Amino acid sequence: MTANATTTDLFQPARLGRLTLPNRLVMAPMTRNRAAADGTPEPIMAEYYAQRADAGLIIAEATTPNAVGATYPNIPAIYSASHVAGWRQVTGAVGGAGGRMFLQLQHGGRIGHPATSGHQPLAPSSVPFPDAMHTPEGSLPAVPPRAMTVDEIRSTVADFAQAARNAVAAGFAGVEVHAANGYLLHQFLGQDTNRRTDAYGGPVENRIRFTVEVVRAVVDAIGGERVGVRIAPGVTANAMAEGDTEAIYPALVTALAGIGPAYLHIVFADPDQQLFRDLRAAWPGTLIANPVLGWGGPLPEDGGKGAAERLLAAGADLVALGRPFLANPDLVERLRTGAPVNQVRDHGLMYTGGADGYTDYPTLTETAENEALVPAL
Repeated sequence: MTANATTTDLFQPARLGRLTLPNRLVMAPMTRNRAAADGTPEPIMAEYYAQRADAGLIIAEATTPNAVGATYPNIPAIYSASHVAGWRQVTGAVGGAGGRMFLQLQHGGRIGHPATSGHQPLAPSSVPFPDAMHTPEGSLPAVPPRAMTVDEIRSTVADFAQAARNAVAAGFAGVEVHAANGYLLHQFLGQDTNRRTDAYGGPVENRIRFTVEVVRAVVDAIGGERVGVRIAPGVTANAMAEGDTEAIYPALVTALAGIGPAYLHIVFADPDQQLFRDLRAAWPGTLIANPVLGWGGPLPEDGGKGAAERLLAAGADLVALGRPFLANPDLVERLRTGAPVNQVRDHGLMYTGGADGYTDYPTLTETAENEALVPAL
């Protein structure tokens, strides 16, 4: 049973935990590399997110719960007082504009580098990332991670719980635990990246253990109504090779359902795939689905509306869009009225810092005003 009645209307309100969302469009978490070097959110991030406050829910970008979990340069963090204070400026701006925010918590695992974090990466096993890493010193060869000890696993679980408390203190309505896209929790799920022989490796029930423990600790820390989990069945980002996708995710979702987080967020969801339908049937709470819109290519002319409606019809309760929100601060209004959408101008600007390609995308009103200023020939 879904948390909200099945509908294909993206603009119908929905409930999520304690929140009433004005529409079913979620701004997906997107790394933008605009934080300070120490992970403190910069003022421009408050402007960026407040511009997009019309989303039913904003899930803020991947944020590290501890120093060793940092992935790339200028990634935000949530483990110090300065981080909490910086994020409070962001949530204040979004709340002032009428929006609602969750914060995604992400530990990079082997996706990290001493040149960025000052630490050797930690991972389930010492299986190096096969490609170069982006660091403050440029592109460098990946450093083999060190396999986590059981004590380090336990301390990392505790770090996630404390990060969740910090996020609530910073004004977020909740957090999303990132178990997708090749980062630490996902690395524990995959056979290729997890070669452990202890209670955290081998059979499916062992490989899901770390993710289950993290989610349970976060739920215990701030309450299930404030917690979501993101998964990526079969996704090969960051050189992931799960090996037994069809076995991992029904077991994981069943275990998570017993803990009681508010939502499950499926990356690159395909309503025609049996696994998506099976996970929808197994998940008793709110389901957020993220459609495949073709990374690196142009956005669909409808801004992803058709793909979103297909997912709602297939049982999703909410739909998360990424690049459409990146390029369109007023995406909800554009989809509601059928107006043209801005295209992403340059994918290279996504991670470069500054306002260019970040806070300078025009709204419909700004476009009309600019066109009115152009003299007739």
